Amino acid sequence: MEWADLAQRWSPAARTELLAPQGVLVVLAVTAVAVGWSPAWRVLRLGVTLVHELGHAVVGVLSGRRFTGFVLRPDMSGHTVTVGRPRGPGLAATTWAGYPAPAVAGAVLVLAAARGWAAPVLTLTLLALLVSLVYVRSALTGVVVLAVLAAGGSLWWWRDDVVQQHVLVGLGLLLLVGAWRHLGATVRSRDAGSDSSAMARLTGVPGAVWQGSFALVCAGATWASGAALLAAWG
Repeated sequence: MEWADLAQRWSPAARTELLAPQGVLVVLAVTAVAVGWSPAWRVLRLGVTLVHELGHAVVGVLSGRRFTGFVLRPDMSGHTVTVGRPRGPGLAATTWAGYPAPAVAGAVLVLAAARGWAAPVLTLTLLALLVSLVYVRSALTGVVVLAVLAAGGSLWWWRDDVVQQHVLVGLGLLLLVGAWRHLGATVRSRDAGSDSSAMARLTGVPGAVWQGSFALVCAGATWASGAALLAAWG
């Protein structure tokens, strides 16, 4: 394959007005079914957890910590290990980043799709997932990452701008809804091992405050996504 062929697969779309109201309505309907139908959600929620754990990893690395591995569990939970100082702002930022990560990633996907940048963002996402394979520490985690890579790789290889844009909108909305559902679960939980409880121990600030900060990020990401879709509709 020539370099020009590869470059074409990660370049932005020539047209940015590919999102149509009818197409987005179909995406919204499919997303609603996927989230509301329990058998589908039990599978798809692992993707939300994957983004949650990689959010810890990315912010941990940016904070100067060393990412050593992560696992996903069938019950929607997961665990990421970073090595560094046992306290301090780096660990606090790493711990905080998990719950907002799916909402932020979801908004990025929706915004990219609405602006014709689905292909570049999809390319970067696939590269990040390839790197994450090195840090997989369980069979289930490997299966989830490989499944996402296979689906995303197919979307990238057989590029169709309209399909890519609508799929990324659907994935973005799925991550946004998943972020809210995960947040709701942690608000109802009394688990001392939750991220908000860990933040309370690290900072002395009540866990409810950190839950509020997660909600603010989710709300901002939801607003940005909604505004992007409305703007794309004209």
